[in-house]
Amino acid sequence: MFRKILIANRGEIAVRIIRAAREMDIATVAVYSEADRESLHVKLADEAVCIGPPPSQQSYLNVSHIISACEIADVDAVHPGYGFLAENYRFAEACEASGFTFIGPPPKVIQQMGDKSAAKAAMRAAGVPVTPGSEGVVADVAEAQRFADEIGYPVLLKAREGGGGKGMRVVAEPAGLSSAFEMAAAEAQAAFGNGDLYLEKLIIDPRHIEVQLAGDAHGAVVHFWERDCSVQRRHQKLIEEAPSPALDEATRRMLGETATRGAREVGYRSLGTMEFLLDDEGQFYFMEMNTRLQVEHGVTEEVTGEDLVKLQIRLAQGEPLPKAQEEIRLAGHAIECRINAEDPAAGFRAAPGPVDYFYSPGGPGVRVDTHLYPGYSIPPHYDSLIAKIVTRGCDRNEAIARMRRALSELVVEGVATTAGFHQVVMADESFCRGVYNTGFLAAFLERAASSVAG
Repeated sequence: MFRKILIANRGEIAVRIIRAAREMDIATVAVYSEADRESLHVKLADEAVCIGPPPSQQSYLNVSHIISACEIADVDAVHPGYGFLAENYRFAEACEASGFTFIGPPPKVIQQMGDKSAAKAAMRAAGVPVTPGSEGVVADVAEAQRFADEIGYPVLLKAREGGGGKGMRVVAEPAGLSSAFEMAAAEAQAAFGNGDLYLEKLIIDPRHIEVQLAGDAHGAVVHFWERDCSVQRRHQKLIEEAPSPALDEATRRMLGETATRGAREVGYRSLGTMEFLLDDEGQFYFMEMNTRLQVEHGVTEEVTGEDLVKLQIRLAQGEPLPKAQEEIRLAGHAIECRINAEDPAAGFRAAPGPVDYFYSPGGPGVRVDTHLYPGYSIPPHYDSLIAKIVTRGCDRNEAIARMRRALSELVVEGVATTAGFHQVVMADESFCRGVYNTGFLAAFLERAASSVAG
């Protein structure tokens, strides 16, 4: 059992990890930038170490500062959370080289699955369906043109590394390929330090379905069923649910088995999520793998009864998976709304600042993961996520009804949030019927804008 772990992250995910570790009787060390000195994760941890100024590059992305904090605090292991360095194989290598267990997959697996072209090649070898496109990076615009002509437009240019929609461009026709290639490569270089791109066929308005996986050091891999993450704005997820209303039971089982086979092929260990696109004919295609704990892991926890953070820590200690696949069952339905400090009326512009008052919803079937408290000031330097509300019901209708209630109870005074936006989505007829895809939100916002203009 680990004696002490350092959480190389901030905000609600750092709070979540601290709570799991405390229940396991493991001491925790928080790291923080100067902007996060009063953050809740700093207050809750057993120890805290300042790792630099507010900019992420000088603090939460500064590998040497985090390793130094590990040495100062004399920890056994490092939990990266999500974002920042969570999928940086060099950081994982640095932890291991310094004698600290990295609570995540082996560095070589992070490297392989973080390289989207290498990941697709591995999935092809495992018999996992992949989206048609280049088998590796495209060298230049001319090579991209050849692939696009072969598979047909529209196509999607994507960065070899990274995610979150950066370095991604949709190209509808040949005339737009050259400029899109240059912009995507430049954005990828700026965001990830690597401007390499690959190209794939664009599947129009698919569902975005991801499978939660876990693998141990003994070769066993299981899945915890799927989540539907199709409600997105600019490739950023806003609402997630489990199970997906788009899948029948046969497709659900096939998807889980396929993802498990792919993870086993690469020797996956720790928690991870395999992401797929589902077209309107029910065919699914591998998109990418996230080699970390997901923001929306709580959705799966609510419908399986599993504590995924504790499981991830136990797997890092070398323990075997505690359950076989047939023992992992779905029960009920769960939905998550990400509450961001953003102003929907101003194009979802970030809205940092002091929180004058905060009231968290509760009651049956309501879970809130947050780092907010009255008097806390949301810094402008980081992601705008301030809370996640997860509701669980015996079925989807009850989960939606509880989400409506929870959103109506939530009070955040002092800053604008997306809570009101979520309330409108929860009343939308198409969403309530489960009839939506990745194009849903753009159409929803267009309808809302037309309604206001009319």
